[in-house]
Amino acid sequence: MVGAELPGAVRVRPLEDADLPIFEDDYSSRDGSGEYQWFGFSPPGRGLAEMGALDRNGGRLTAVVADRVIGSVFWFRKEYGPSETSWCWELALHVRKDERGRGFGTQVTRLISSYLFDHTRTHRIQAVTDTKNLAMQIVLAKCGYTCEGTLRSVQWREATWHDYRMYSLLRSDDNY
Repeated sequence: MVGAELPGAVRVRPLEDADLPIFEDDYSSRDGSGEYQWFGFSPPGRGLAEMGALDRNGGRLTAVVADRVIGSVFWFRKEYGPSETSWCWELALHVRKDERGRGFGTQVTRLISSYLFDHTRTHRIQAVTDTKNLAMQIVLAKCGYTCEGTLRSVQWREATWHDYRMYSLLRSDDNY
């Protein structure tokens, strides 16, 4: 589904040099990154490799609607034993401030989930989200992800520890 687009629908494509200033601007403030993705300032001038170009351990795709950048989706390997056999993909989603609340996150999550199952050997895709991030929890549920439980005090952000919820989608799930 990468590169495919229906009228008014989201499509995903590889990150391009022209996207870098957009995402640098988004992540330069809490307002732009969103309250659940603000980790403080990052070094300016990061290139494609630092911002998430595609490689065998994950990547980042830019989400667009009619050539308007609306966000991006990341995925990276998480290992739970021997790296050859006991790994899965973990997703992270960013929807730009002015594009939130319009259903784009659900479309992007469905696209990347299908893409990863279609083009990699993974059996599991997981996502974690702050327990207070109800919007992302709704997105994951709409996309067939199962809530597996709460990870206590797993992320340090803005001078406090935050609990996260773990969600997963298996290739063998009926809802995939």
